[in-house]
Amino acid sequence: MSALALSVLLSFVSAVAYAGGAIVQEQVAVSSPCRAYAPLRRLGWWAAVGLNGLGGLLHVVALAYGPLSLVQPLGALTIVFALPMAALFVGRRAGATAWRGAVMATVGLAGLLSLVGAADARSLSGAQRLLVAVVTAGGIVALMVAGRAAHRHPAVRSVLLAVASGVAFGMSSVFTKTVAVDWTDGVSLRDLPSLAVIGVFATAGMLLSQASYRGAGLAAPLATLTVVNPVLAAAVGITMFGETFRYGTTGTVLALGCGVVAAGGLILLTTERIGDEGRTAVAAETVSETASETVEEAVTGPEPAVQELLSSVPRPVIAPAGENVLVPAPVRQGAYEDWEPDVHRESSFSYGPFYGGPLAPVHVLDRHRTRVGS
Repeated sequence: MSALALSVLLSFVSAVAYAGGAIVQEQVAVSSPCRAYAPLRRLGWWAAVGLNGLGGLLHVVALAYGPLSLVQPLGALTIVFALPMAALFVGRRAGATAWRGAVMATVGLAGLLSLVGAADARSLSGAQRLLVAVVTAGGIVALMVAGRAAHRHPAVRSVLLAVASGVAFGMSSVFTKTVAVDWTDGVSLRDLPSLAVIGVFATAGMLLSQASYRGAGLAAPLATLTVVNPVLAAAVGITMFGETFRYGTTGTVLALGCGVVAAGGLILLTTERIGDEGRTAVAAETVSETASETVEEAVTGPEPAVQELLSSVPRPVIAPAGENVLVPAPVRQGAYEDWEPDVHRESSFSYGPFYGGPLAPVHVLDRHRTRVGS
């Protein structure tokens, strides 16, 4: 196998590893909503860290065997691999808008990176490194604050955090290239601060990418991270490492067009997620209105048709409040001592309302029975 074919194969495997890590991160974010940045107790999160580390290692090895103009655009295939892998392994299917946005972002990024020309190896001075580190840290903090302010809009918050993660990863790549150039003449302890900056930015990028997947799905934050990371690295390479676009003015115009295509893809992905949030909110509002109508009906009473039906049902007759009601009284002691059967047998009993219904007196049996002699 030639070196070029090996670099292409390693780039494909690296993109698959990055895609798998992103899918695992998104699943961890869904199952651990209370731990936005670092769910350290989740085994899945450590698996995502391992997959991302494997993807980065394979990417570096691919750069050792192939040209930068080929390896970097192939890294944009991460989002293309992530969507079918998510549908296959976790049952998360992307809509047509998400697919269009992902393809646009990938094509625009690949075209942009392929137009960046190579330059002689160059490192950054100490002052330049300090300036880049401070400005990058300030930008990341500003994006985090903006993401926190947009907590009511998960899609916007996710994109802001994904941009911050892409910035952190991109500057980590810049400092990695700087250290690699310094080490061409031998390992030096003067690069220890740069190594520390690489570790800080790489860790921040991992934590921010984990937070970007919470409540926003997979496609939008992954596409944003995939585009911002190499674009920022290429911008720094052009401004500080002397790199240029190929084909002169024509290449510059084509690069701008590719940037517009990639930005359009990101906008499609973001608006598709915002549309899903809007549909969810409308459904929740409809359910809330239905529940409110049910409660109001229970409080105000039934519909007129039901009231008319209930009015036809006969109701028991209740005596007016001012009318005398006969109530049985307790039997007094000695009430039957002078009782005569012939006198009281034909007595009439009064009938009147009693607790909403007519009183039916029970016939009293004669206690004095006539003795018959034999």
